[in-house]
Amino acid sequence: MKKKLAAMLLFVTMAMFLAACGNGTSDKGITTETGTAATVESEKSEETKESKAEEIGSSNSSSGYEIALVTDYGTIDDKSFNQGAWEGVVQYGDEFGVTYKYYQPTEKTTDAYVETIDLAIQGGAKIVVCPGYLFSEAVYTCQEEYPDTYFIILDAQPKNADGDVFIADNTMAITYQEDEAGFLAGYAAVKEGYKSLGFMGGMAVPAVKRFGFGYVQGIEYAAKELGLESVDLVYYYTGAFAATPEAQAQAASWYESGVEVIFGCGGAVGNSVMAAAETAGKFVIGVDVDQSSESDTVITSAVKGLSISVYDGVKAMYDGSFPGGKISVFHSANHGVAIVMDNAKFENFTQADYEEIYAKVASGEITLFHDTDKKVTDISLEKVKVSVVE
Repeated sequence: MKKKLAAMLLFVTMAMFLAACGNGTSDKGITTETGTAATVESEKSEETKESKAEEIGSSNSSSGYEIALVTDYGTIDDKSFNQGAWEGVVQYGDEFGVTYKYYQPTEKTTDAYVETIDLAIQGGAKIVVCPGYLFSEAVYTCQEEYPDTYFIILDAQPKNADGDVFIADNTMAITYQEDEAGFLAGYAAVKEGYKSLGFMGGMAVPAVKRFGFGYVQGIEYAAKELGLESVDLVYYYTGAFAATPEAQAQAASWYESGVEVIFGCGGAVGNSVMAAAETAGKFVIGVDVDQSSESDTVITSAVKGLSISVYDGVKAMYDGSFPGGKISVFHSANHGVAIVMDNAKFENFTQADYEEIYAKVASGEITLFHDTDKKVTDISLEKVKVSVVE
């Protein structure tokens, strides 16, 4: 078990190894960043970087940047989903001397995502990483338009506007059992001693809902173990992945009403929760990657192996064993999800407690409700009193 946990801890600390890279902006306003020794020399000035981006935007040469990542409308340094995926690209590129670049669309539409993927492929991309549910339609279109290019889509499957799913042989669809990571976070929080908790998600997309559903069930499981009469939980989706004054005010009101810790589950939404927690002297559970460096209020983070899964997918493409045409699931049994213990601020919840509950989840002894077509109120609960904010 300790060996498994050691492997798990590897990916949650990869943020420390991000390479320093240049950046520029193309003539279409799409932000890009490049890396590896093979490209750094040509990017010593802002003018060089800008002209390079323009060249890539108009060139069909295959000698450009082989690994591309297209961000959603978040940023590459969001300390969350985009950054976690980018770290996997950077790790592989630097380890094997392969060129890489990221592209940031100017708006959050399928047309903008397709346009940006086009730009990456014109720039020489052999494989394009698309982190998130919002890329479903764009990848559905591009996997057919570019059959010789490989795609990795995270947290989703390619589907058209009618909802028809098709994963082509040149596409690797990666999903995570976020409910397991959420379960571990909720369990740990209650075992630590918290009895009034919150969940603030971003958009109610499947990945966010799985985190939330697991969180609720982890709270319930721990409450039963401890023989608690009840635990209170406030539950809310903000509808976006941005840090906003509204989200911060909502979190502040929860803390003022007695909530002790909030799971900030939605990219930069977590930053709003952290800001409120810092003012209130309360606590936060981070998401996707280890967010302990973001705020002293973060007691742990519910993480998934974003960097590991992207690295593995890119490596499989270059090794000739790309697992296209199907869903690749990362979960506790293959070290794909966890909570952070190395940088955790627990006083009562121990490493031994964690290893014990992790083993139960990984073995299947604990099974979780994760039907994202349902609502949190559909989960059978005895101890947790859920107050849903509409």
